[in-house]
Amino acid sequence: MNSIIVTAGARILVALLLVFSVFMLLRGHNLPGGGFIGGLLGATAFIVYAIACGTAEARKALRVSPEGLAMVGLGVALVAGLISALTGDPFFTGQWYWVGGDSYETAAFSINSVLVFDVGVYMVVFGGILSLILMLEEEL
Repeated sequence: MNSIIVTAGARILVALLLVFSVFMLLRGHNLPGGGFIGGLLGATAFIVYAIACGTAEARKALRVSPEGLAMVGLGVALVAGLISALTGDPFFTGQWYWVGGDSYETAAFSINSVLVFDVGVYMVVFGGILSLILMLEEEL
């Protein structure tokens, strides 16, 4: 599409969708959201960009291969499961590490394996959906 208005509007919409995608990823453990819906929203942002500017431009804007991103995400999700296995708990048991304290109330923040798993799911969904849609759009 060669419309300047559509291209400019798509760039603004992509930025908003990507910010909302990360927001949904980060709030997903305790509230509705998480890696799956965040990944769908992120893929939707690049699909809108591909419709407005073309698939070649969308692949250039992504800077990484969507297929590779999905594979790395699968590895990240596996690492989240291995974290609990290394501590002696069952596979995929959530592990929390408190930074700056020893509990939720006293710690500055926490690092947990659940967020690592959500990031892996985000990458798998983002890369999988985007590679499928971009491939279908290039065929047409």
